[in-house]
Amino acid sequence: MAERESMEYDVVIVGAGPAGLSTAIKLKQLAQTSNKEISVCVLEKGSEVGAHILSGAVMDPQALTELIPDWKEKGAPLNTAVTEDEFLFLSETGAKKTPHWLLPDCFKNDGNYIVRLGEVTRWLGEQAESLGVEIFPGFAAAEVLYDENGAVKGVATGDMGVSRDGSHSPHYQQGMELHAKYTIFSEGARGQLGRQLINRFKLDEGRDPQSYGIGIKEMWEIDPAKSKPGLVIHTAGWPLDSDTYGGTFLYHLDNNIVVVGMVVGLDYANPWLSPFEEFQRYKTHPSIKPYFEGGKRIAYGARAITAGGLLSLPKLVFPGGALVGCEAGFLNASRIKGSHAAIKTGMLAAQAAFDALNADRSRDELTAYPEAFEKSWLFEELNKARNFKQWFKKGRTIATIMTGIEQKLLGGKMPWTIHRTKADHECLRPASEMPKINYPKPDGVISFDRLSSVFISNTNHEEDQPIHLTLKDPTVPVRVNLAKYAGPEQRYCPAGVYEFIKDDNGEDKLQINAQNCVHCKTCDIKDPTQNIVWVAPQGGEGPVYSGM
Repeated sequence: MAERESMEYDVVIVGAGPAGLSTAIKLKQLAQTSNKEISVCVLEKGSEVGAHILSGAVMDPQALTELIPDWKEKGAPLNTAVTEDEFLFLSETGAKKTPHWLLPDCFKNDGNYIVRLGEVTRWLGEQAESLGVEIFPGFAAAEVLYDENGAVKGVATGDMGVSRDGSHSPHYQQGMELHAKYTIFSEGARGQLGRQLINRFKLDEGRDPQSYGIGIKEMWEIDPAKSKPGLVIHTAGWPLDSDTYGGTFLYHLDNNIVVVGMVVGLDYANPWLSPFEEFQRYKTHPSIKPYFEGGKRIAYGARAITAGGLLSLPKLVFPGGALVGCEAGFLNASRIKGSHAAIKTGMLAAQAAFDALNADRSRDELTAYPEAFEKSWLFEELNKARNFKQWFKKGRTIATIMTGIEQKLLGGKMPWTIHRTKADHECLRPASEMPKINYPKPDGVISFDRLSSVFISNTNHEEDQPIHLTLKDPTVPVRVNLAKYAGPEQRYCPAGVYEFIKDDNGEDKLQINAQNCVHCKTCDIKDPTQNIVWVAPQGGEGPVYSGM
């Protein structure tokens, strides 16, 4: 193998989401103000900026206003202000609306905007490029590079044009190394490289295990008579049972667009549960279904979210770099919001990196970043919600009551802290111990199957390439997962990637339809034996979300 070409930068950023782009923008703003030259590059595995972005999303503009005070004048696509909040508790046939005065502040959205986060991210990309940031979409960072002292010195992009058997196709292109004084990782929830860094530097030592949810989302064009721009509806209850953490959202944007989704905590116990089919079932509820009648589904996607909160945050820095945004887990699960936290942490990391570069430092720990976080409004916000996810392990009723007490009565100033000790993959129980769930067949009008859903996610992978859903031990799926847990991967995957089929001898085997993968990372998180490891396929592949 020839030696890889390399490029040198002051700062390399992995991932062009809100956190990565905000880091880049803030660095360039600081450089401009100080008349300094700082070279900044952002790598993005999606085919374009925003292609892999999926979020609800109701956005708190506080951090964006700090980053770009004149965002309105600059045309940021925050066009639909929230006008009304509804929170419903659903039974199978009924819905009970919570009076607005009873809602804790974390469920109120005054001053927030319903956005298509992919569009906001594209706009942030334009702002970054206008400041001189180099953005490389279609290049997946596949490897962390270390210097002779063990500090992170950059990343290498994956090779392109490698065939399934490992040989080089006529389109082969070797990956490139990008070296930096500091490397910022903003890959989103369960980032491939972030996971390696957390293990290598033991960044999660002394922290609660991280906790995740899977978010599944559709975008609909609905009957104009039913459109209520600015309406935000959240629900808890049916179709999930009282021991399963989760809830739904339904947001009305402008132009008769509604986005609807469900988040299911990946700490669920029943291996028969299918988050995808729970979501399809939710849309048939008598209080929800009328919104979609006469409408048309136009987009679909799924993505894991990092939901452990403050107590699960890893150490944010290590020699040569830092974790920002959902890579670390700054989402506020009680508010169902993470984009404002991503932007804020990107800004804080940028300030720390800029000050270090100014002092001629490189590849040390940016300790000023976590110190600044602990003094910020974001720390205060996350501290108020530190127990939110933990209460749900005690069931929905206790969680609802205690969230009300902590957020409404105590204003987030509770004198107690609750810890979790189990990772999500450890929570799955044997199939024989749990009730089987029989899901209704999709009607193709309101509810749909996986394959028709993946089709409208615009997902594409070159078929003749190494499968990017790797197995540490290829015997485990049949020997353990199928035997003990009834093959949960065929249900927790929202894209039909995993199928148990019979081989020519009538024996069970796992078939991996890697071309269907929407890069949600659920398998990497929920696999009970942690045998599945998600790695990036060729750059530019995966879903292409239309402003999701």
